[in-house]
Amino acid sequence: MDFSLQHHESFIGRPATDLPTPSLILSKPTLEKNINQLLQDVKDLGISFRPHVKTLKSLELTRLMLANGTHRRIVASTLSELRGILPLAEEGILDEALYGLPIYPSALPHLQTLLTTTTPKNPKFKILLMIDSPQHIDVLESYATSNPNPATAPWPVFIKIDVGSHRAGVEPSSKELPALVQRVESSKAVELYGFYCHAGHSYACRREEEAKRVLGDEVKGVLEAVKFVDSGERKRKVVVSVGSTPTAHVVREVRDFLSGGEGGVEGVEVEVEVHAGNYPSNDLQQVCTGLVKEEQQALRILAEVCSVYPGRNEALINAGTVALSKETSEVPGFGRVADRPEWSVVRMAQEHGILGFPGKGDGAKVEEVFQVGQKVMLYCQHACITAAAHFVYYVVDEEDVVRETWVPWKGW
Repeated sequence: MDFSLQHHESFIGRPATDLPTPSLILSKPTLEKNINQLLQDVKDLGISFRPHVKTLKSLELTRLMLANGTHRRIVASTLSELRGILPLAEEGILDEALYGLPIYPSALPHLQTLLTTTTPKNPKFKILLMIDSPQHIDVLESYATSNPNPATAPWPVFIKIDVGSHRAGVEPSSKELPALVQRVESSKAVELYGFYCHAGHSYACRREEEAKRVLGDEVKGVLEAVKFVDSGERKRKVVVSVGSTPTAHVVREVRDFLSGGEGGVEGVEVEVEVHAGNYPSNDLQQVCTGLVKEEQQALRILAEVCSVYPGRNEALINAGTVALSKETSEVPGFGRVADRPEWSVVRMAQEHGILGFPGKGDGAKVEEVFQVGQKVMLYCQHACITAAAHFVYYVVDEEDVVRETWVPWKGW
């Protein structure tokens, strides 16, 4: 157990530089500004919103993303996250939770237990599943036969659409997609909720125009899938869910992509929602997209200088791979000193980080910049992975004074 987990509340009211190192620090004003911008965008567009809880896995941050119940849906990547959000469901400000991995058999008993224990407190609460293969229908039909339960039959499902990431999903132009839609429609174990895509490849965007183009691909992909829904003699409603943090930054453009497309299937009403997860915190990878400014990064890691080496112009800090991760971007190194951006974490071991000066010239001498015992703030490359390494989030105000401590959900 992290030492700070035993004593984290004792640091409330103290400057962030008093914290043990390494520690994860969140700027609440920056979090709120980032969250409110996206909330305003979806409000102006009149579309739905489903935040992803995978980055800063905490009740406090999830409540902010949901605007305390203005939005009532989330998507999660782990069973631990689903267990963690249940107090919000029981409170009545959360009605839907999507388990974001394509469903696998060992997860089903856990999901059924979560659902059946929560619905008595919130009858509206439901858990949605993700599928992208006919084998998922086989699994769910088999489970329904051996575990009949009215609370989970049929399971509402999103069909995952691959719009270019090639991580999960069915390509909209494939012959597999109409067959999968038909299989869902004919099964009593599931009911079609909608179509979902995630443009993970949008992280490679470097200009706003590129992100807009990927957003357009997302919208086109899910609307293509809607064409395979048979309304029959009844009016149908399906949800199309698009998003990633880079494309969420340009979501205001979604109206142009939807024009002329929403009413494309007679008898099928299409509800548009956007999902994103990293946007409250941001990181150096997001800065590299050109859609996020440096000051929009809400997450920093506090580390401490352990030694200084003038001969090689480097310093040793106590934040290594397990505190920062080995994610990279076009920004040099594995992290950057927040107030001295010319210095980066250029190498790492498990608990060791090496601060170096990647630039050219003789101006920066390590012994003139860093001393043993000095504390440094680092921006990280990928907030989602860095945050997973820490047991407590220290939440600071504009003056970098700790005002709250959040304990995240850990494990899978």
